[in-house]
Amino acid sequence: MQIGLMSDTHGDLEAVKKSFHILDGCDYILHAGDVLYHGVFNPILSSYSPKETADLINESPIPIVFARGNCDSEVDQLAIKWPILSEFSIFNWEGKSFLINHGDKRSQEELLTLAQEEKCHFVITGHTHIFGYQLKNGIYLINPGSPSLPKGPKIRTIAVISDETLRFINIEDGEEVLRAETEM
Repeated sequence: MQIGLMSDTHGDLEAVKKSFHILDGCDYILHAGDVLYHGVFNPILSSYSPKETADLINESPIPIVFARGNCDSEVDQLAIKWPILSEFSIFNWEGKSFLINHGDKRSQEELLTLAQEEKCHFVITGHTHIFGYQLKNGIYLINPGSPSLPKGPKIRTIAVISDETLRFINIEDGEEVLRAETEM
């Protein structure tokens, strides 16, 4: 099993290209929202190209499961072939369940409660643009960060879960910036 995790791509074509290069070989990609629009409070990067980013996402040979971010709209859905407007997505793969949510409307406690009710092993969020993870009540809370507009440490990241390992990867050089065992 190899699952790619990403969030907060904000229409950054180069960030998505670099992310997809690193995620090549994954079975699935889980995206926690803010797919195309840069957002009113974010800078417009020179690599901001929402239509071309949508085309690249649509051409992905790896299936992508999305949850809606606070910058995602019905217009964005017109450009993406996979559903992107669900507040929550639940993904099951090889006996493990993932709850995907952007993380802007629900507290961590609410997400944990929902994950427990749905018997999920992982909660994937975004929104903060800060990569990291926590283990609470046997559930991994994971934020892959942002490959486009990182905050906190200014490292453009995605994450990969494979076998029993969670790795956060810098898209600029492909180097691992954080690793954890997931006890899967």
